[in-house]
Amino acid sequence: MVAILAALLFALSLCADCFAVSACSSVTIKELSWKRVAVLATVFAVVQAGFLLSGWLFGDLLSGFVGRLAPIIGFLLLLYVGGSMVISAVKGTEEARDLNGIKNILIGAVAPSIDALAAGMSMSMDGESVGDAMIKVIAVLVVTFISVILGVKGGMKAGSRYGRPALLTGGIVLILIGLNIVFNVL
Repeated sequence: MVAILAALLFALSLCADCFAVSACSSVTIKELSWKRVAVLATVFAVVQAGFLLSGWLFGDLLSGFVGRLAPIIGFLLLLYVGGSMVISAVKGTEEARDLNGIKNILIGAVAPSIDALAAGMSMSMDGESVGDAMIKVIAVLVVTFISVILGVKGGMKAGSRYGRPALLTGGIVLILIGLNIVFNVL
């Protein structure tokens, strides 16, 4: 029971960025079916859990390469998404890099999941057992799925209510998350 509770807390901390990205990126979406929201949540959850599992499986191989580049890659992806949202808000256009289109969905899912890759590498280097790692992977999958649904629905509601200010705020938040990634690691 303690392992499951620890895995859920681990998953909550790891999926916070996915929640933020999904909420901020969905402020320009006017209408979205539950099926589409479930697909978005599934993509985010699979990418997040997949990165965690990959980090755990290939921890020793990836640590040197990803350890140095992960913060920069995460920052650049979040800068791209957040920057385009800020530009759209300032120009008054609806051309934000929201969660429409497979490219934007994948960028939105990968950017906050690079931390999961690093966490998986750390688990691997700490010698975490297969059972404990799988509990964490499943917890991350489920918690990320739920958090993205909440993020998308909340972001859509904020966007429909506050429009451009929500878009501008969302873009700034994503840029700040990217800056936090870079400055916490460097």
